[in-house]
Amino acid sequence: MAAKSTSRKQPPSRDSKKEIAADAWHRMFVFFINTRTQRDHALEHFGLTLNDARALHALDPKEGRAMRALAEAWGCDASNATGMIDRLEKRGLAERRIISTDRRVKLVVLTALGVRTRASLQKALFEPPPELLQLNRADLKTFRDAMIRLPEK
Repeated sequence: MAAKSTSRKQPPSRDSKKEIAADAWHRMFVFFINTRTQRDHALEHFGLTLNDARALHALDPKEGRAMRALAEAWGCDASNATGMIDRLEKRGLAERRIISTDRRVKLVVLTALGVRTRASLQKALFEPPPELLQLNRADLKTFRDAMIRLPEK
């Protein structure tokens, strides 16, 4: 018995809104997974894990975030969030600050080095994969314009 082909080059003939969305999501997800090497190289260049990058992206240099809020936002327990922040703090990318009104709560902020590192990392991570650049300009514009309509959070 021949293996079922997983190639999805041609759009399926089904065209309900849900089927189109499922096919589009499948294609985006597979593309994202297949271009992981490019992201891994960027993370490796900065000596960061994916979770470290996630933490850098979530932090701000002025407005601190409590560890509990970070853990909730990241969907992890407090010990995982603590480990992530410990790694960033050890490298001078983030720091914990005590709130004068409640010394039990520590807010985490990016340092100046953290801000620069985040900007450089994002520049590397947001570099489009070569496969995406193979699309023609009109298709890229259509894709971009559709992505703009999706919520960022």
